[in-house]
Amino acid sequence: MKTILVPYDFSEEAENAFDFAKELAALTQGHLKLLHVIEIPTGQNFNTTGEVGLGGDEMQQVFMVELVEKRKEQVAAIEKKLKDVPYKFSTKITFGNPYAGISNEIGEIKADLIVMGSKGTSGLEELLIGSNTEKVVRHAECPVITIKSKTHPSSIKNILFASEFGDENNTFGQLKKLQETLSAALHLVKINTPNSFENSKDSKAKIKNFIAKNQLDNVTFEIYNSDSEEDGIIQYAEENNIDMIAMATHGRTGFMHLLSGSIAEDVVNHAKRPVWTMKMK
Repeated sequence: MKTILVPYDFSEEAENAFDFAKELAALTQGHLKLLHVIEIPTGQNFNTTGEVGLGGDEMQQVFMVELVEKRKEQVAAIEKKLKDVPYKFSTKITFGNPYAGISNEIGEIKADLIVMGSKGTSGLEELLIGSNTEKVVRHAECPVITIKSKTHPSSIKNILFASEFGDENNTFGQLKKLQETLSAALHLVKINTPNSFENSKDSKAKIKNFIAKNQLDNVTFEIYNSDSEEDGIIQYAEENNIDMIAMATHGRTGFMHLLSGSIAEDVVNHAKRPVWTMKMK
């Protein structure tokens, strides 16, 4: 977790994510980068300094120029406020589609972790458009922590890792590093559902093998029965004072994503707690 990226849009949710990331960067003594993406209205273009090109409605152009200047001032104020922090801090303003801008930055700085604010979505909105956070969760090649309310890393003492304890095992090393950084207890949970049932003997054998393979300490495990994986994860978290939920996501897209869905993305949308996710390799 040496390089942490925070996509930032000046919303309350983004501020909560930024606060969390700052405290985490102080623990890891790495590089924290704040990224602000300004969406470009159709018919306008910007150069790298944020100047408006020709095209589009004149009043809209004036508005965009004022917005760019305001954002530059706000980001400069953040830089000034954090100039003496005990870790490397940098900022960037870019222009275009937020998801594309975030994705490009992840690759450019080789981010080890993304911390994003999320409002969550539901119903038709969730099905048709999703959110930038959901897209990043699905595609990012590094872990993503989604934050919905003010949360301090120091308050995370219990982490739930929900898994089948099979193919997603190759994502676990990054979560182990986070567990060690936070000195948190780890709760390994297999959710048993009517459509995906496994007898307890087999489940326990898989989990014990997982613990041994990853040389885990401060860990407990449980098999939890529920009607669905998503409900079981959220219910277990509520019943056991879990501070963060952690999962692997499969990263499917398009028609296959609509057919199968993603439990991790559903949990990101609906859980009140911070959620750590990482795409399976």
